[in-house]
Parts: sequence; structure tokens; C-alpha cells
Amino acid sequence: MMDAGVPVIPGQEIVDSDDEGRLIDALVAAATEVDYPLLLKASAGGGGKGMRAVHEPKNLQQEFLAARREAQTAFGDGTVYIERLLDGSRHIEVQILADLHGSTVHLFERECSIQRRHQKVVEEAPSPVLDESTRLAMGDAAVAAAAAVDYAGAGTVEFLLAPNGSFYFLEMNTRLQVEHPVTECITGVDLVEQQIRVASGLPLPFTQEDLTIRGHAIEVRIYAEDPSQGFLPATGPLAVFRPPEGPGIRLDTGVREGDVARIDFDPMLGKLIVHGSNRDHAIRRMMSALSDFVILGATTNIGFLSDVIAHPAYRAGETDTGFIQRHYPKDWVAPAPSEALLLIAAASEHLGIHRKSVGLTAVNDTGRTTPNDPFQRLDRRYP
Repeated sequence: MMDAGVPVIPGQEIVDSDDEGRLIDALVAAATEVDYPLLLKASAGGGGKGMRAVHEPKNLQQEFLAARREAQTAFGDGTVYIERLLDGSRHIEVQILADLHGSTVHLFERECSIQRRHQKVVEEAPSPVLDESTRLAMGDAAVAAAAAVDYAGAGTVEFLLAPNGSFYFLEMNTRLQVEHPVTECITGVDLVEQQIRVASGLPLPFTQEDLTIRGHAIEVRIYAEDPSQGFLPATGPLAVFRPPEGPGIRLDTGVREGDVARIDFDPMLGKLIVHGSNRDHAIRRMMSALSDFVILGATTNIGFLSDVIAHPAYRAGETDTGFIQRHYPKDWVAPAPSEALLLIAAASEHLGIHRKSVGLTAVNDTGRTTPNDPFQRLDRRYP
């Protein structure tokens, strides 16, 4: 990447070895050269696996051995990369597409700075802080990175944006990523379709000059997890799963009402995406969509996501990678329901029982709808 002119964070790779003594010697030498604070991460993969921050030399060996074990378990390769940790930085990635005919374009950037334990939680496009000159420079660097490895297909070039405006290459993901829908929203390009077209040998149907940014998009990841218990994965039946609907709202999911959230799989239940005319519009639309999203039976992070999106710092675009750690240093606790809300719930329950007792309910004792069910004529939704 350095040969291609792509800015790179100072760092070195510590190749795994059975000789732990020599390994530690190489680690200490590399840490001294790169300088603290440091970030250790698995060379063979991403997703936050094998990633550790080291702020003091006394913690170096312990964190390195932990990162090495996790990398070996996750990827079958204990090689660890050590690089300078840029505090207060933003995680910004650029979507690229390259065909087999020599054309490579970028589809602008996504900001993925809202992270927990190096796992992305909220993503948006475009970044709220990039000016046009930085956006152009970052896009050109992403295209240069792809060209340096003769890349073809859809990919993502990830950067860290330092507080002083400098940006550095982080890694390249040679696939479509979870957050690709926000790019689709602001460009109107179906990235899955283009990936298939490229794999079929077809040229890209557009040039860089054809691509423009239209509006703003935000994505949040819906997890079956308990934010009040250290974000531990939650299990249970999805007794009710009612996603929001409406203009500019999209849900990508593989679950439905009646499924069961289990610990055998990743706890992500889906991706909720909204698109608005500008960032403020997209934020309002996301807050409304999260408010309308009903999941009962398994604990989810919907309340936490609503709190993040409504946070004054998020709304102001103050989103670096330390956002969650800074604003939520302890477990998140859902606000207690108001007395008025409790009274409404009690009244609703009472009225429901009353209707059942006099035969006016739309649901009988077996749980099946009766002829009085208005949803039979309204596609299960009120107008």
C-alpha cells in the first residue's frame, strides 16, 4: 500500500512462532519502534477478533498473548499486527467496485465509528465530517489500494481519520459488508447486482463521474442481546416480531415471528436502514422506525440504539470510535416507564380482559382470530 501511495499507520507484523521467547523479543522491539499507545489485531481476519489496545508497556505481553490466542482460535493463524493507536479517530470506509476490464470506481464513504468492542453498531453514509477535498482524496486512495492488488469485484477499503484530518489505511475487506445498504441508498446502485455482473465478466455500467450522493442513510444492527447485562447474547422465542414500515425504511433480516433466538448463532436479528433527504431527516426517521419496531420474547438492543441515535453528541456528528465507551461507560439501563405509560398499559390490559369476557375480543381462547377480527380485512394493520 505504501508503494501505491496509500497513507499507512506505522506498524509491523509479528509472525507467529513456537519460540515464545523470540516472539516476545520481536514484539518488544516492534512496540518500541511503533510507540505507544498501540493496537494489536489479528493479521488473518477482522470483525474485532484478536484486537487489543495497549496503553502501557507493562500490559504488552499479556495483551499480545491474549490477542494471539484469539487470532489462532478464530482464524487458525496466530500472527498479530501491531500498529499505532490513534485515539479520537473515526472509522471511515470507502466502497469500491472494480470490473475485469480495468475500471475501478468508489461509491463514496461510510462512517462506522460507533462501535462496541471493535464491533460496528451504527453506520451512516456519507460521513458527517468529511469535506469534499478529503472525500476526493480518500476515494482516490481507495481506488489506488484496489489497483495495487489488481482487485476485481465489490470491496471496502477502511481508513482511520485522525482528529487533525489526516487519514490512514486500516485494511481492505474483499467482500460486501453488513453495512453496504447505506451506500446503496445514497447512490442508487444495487451492489449485489454489480458484484454478480462483475463475476459474470460484464463491465461496470457507469463511470466515476456518473456517481453522486443523494441524501443521507443510517443503519443500525438489531441484536438479541441485553445492554443492561454487559450486552450478553439473549435467547428466547420471537413471540412478536413487527418491523417498522414506511417510506425510506428498509429491513434486511433472516428471522420472522415465531423463530427462536439461540446462542448457537450470531445474535444479530437484522439490519434496520433508513434514508432521508439529509442527516437530520434520516435521524428523525430512524428514531421513529426504532420506536415502531416491536420484538417481544427475546431481549434486544433496540432501546439502546434509540438512546444512541437520540444522543446530542450523535446528532451533532461527534462520533469517534470512543463514543460508546465515553458516553456509556457502564451497562446501559433502560429508563423506567412513566406513571402515565403504566396506567395506559393497565387500562389496555383491563379492557382486553373485559372484551374477552363479553365476547367482543378479536382473539379467542385458542389464540385464533374470530370473525370480528378487523385485521382480516386490513391486512393485519390499521390504516
